Formats: sequence, C-alpha cells, structure tokens
Amino acid sequence: MAEKVKTCGVKKESGYLYYLDKQGDVSRSKMARAGKGGGNAEKVATAGVQREAGFLYFIDKDGDVARAKMARGRK
Repeated sequence: MAEKVKTCGVKKESGYLYYLDKQGDVSRSKMARAGKGGGNAEKVATAGVQREAGFLYFIDKDGDVARAKMARGRK
C-alpha cells in the first residue's frame, strides 16, 4: 500500500510528531498536551524529497520517508 521514497533511518522519540516539511526534509515538533502547547519545529534529517500530487507523505516505522495514494471520492 505504501512505498518507500527515501531512506533516512530517523530514530523517533516519544512525545514528538515527525513529518515531511515544505522543503522535503524530515522535521519534528513537540506534541501539544493538556494545557501545554506544542510547536518549535526542528529539522531532523535532510531528505530533499520532491512531492507529487495525489500522494500522502509520512515517516514510517523504520524512520524512512514513505508515500501512499490518497483515497479520494469514496462513498
């Protein structure tokens, strides 16, 4: 279902949200918890991924960048 786009090997820490930023690199932000705000994004790895329309990009369990086709128009 999902395909690996780039191997980064990012080690994930609990309490952080890992995502692909606008530059195509892996970033993380502290997760907001009851009464405490999140934010303060920091770059974790340089991936340089070019996004393609119609795909959802995410960091998989191995710490690599993966993508899956977006489900659109289902009923």
